[in-house]
Amino acid sequence: MDFLKTRLWIIMLLFSTTANTQDFDSQLKAFANAYTFEAEGKYKEAINELQKVYQEGSYEISLRLGWLLYLDGRHTESLAHYQRCIEIRPLSAEARFGYVNPAASLGMWQQVAVQYNEILKAEPMNTLANYRLGLMAYEREDFATALKYFDKVINLYPFDYDTAIMVAWTQYRLGKLREARIMFQKALLIKPSDSSAAEGLKLIK
Repeated sequence: MDFLKTRLWIIMLLFSTTANTQDFDSQLKAFANAYTFEAEGKYKEAINELQKVYQEGSYEISLRLGWLLYLDGRHTESLAHYQRCIEIRPLSAEARFGYVNPAASLGMWQQVAVQYNEILKAEPMNTLANYRLGLMAYEREDFATALKYFDKVINLYPFDYDTAIMVAWTQYRLGKLREARIMFQKALLIKPSDSSAAEGLKLIK
């Protein structure tokens, strides 16, 4: 009896291993085809390839579908797949960054901010999340909050133009003219012909 049980277990294990190998081979082919179609701008075909091998518990398939559906303009469906990724991998910054693309396209700015803040809970110094939250605060004319976010980025990347120019303009809006002058000058060192930095310096003079 024990011999028969052991033999049955071995057969089941071999069957499972074979099935898993076949499953992976199908997924690999689907991913490869989807990348090819994406490069050709054939997003619907790329989506169809991945839907053939879709598994609800697969982070990788949902992530790719989220991106391809976004490229195809199907933003609500894209959100659903990115949300699935977040449920599977709650700490995934890439899934949350992916989520904000269709969310922004749909004008869901509160949800965009939620995703950036969730990223910062796990990674407080994430430069992209801090920078984009800074931009959102600047657009709301909440310059004090914007500067807090921009300062985190500029401390990590002191010679980054995009951050330097935003710090300069934010300081200008806050009336910190001496600090703004220094940052406008720094922006010009990075991009000597930059019109935005030149305009800022002219306003201070």
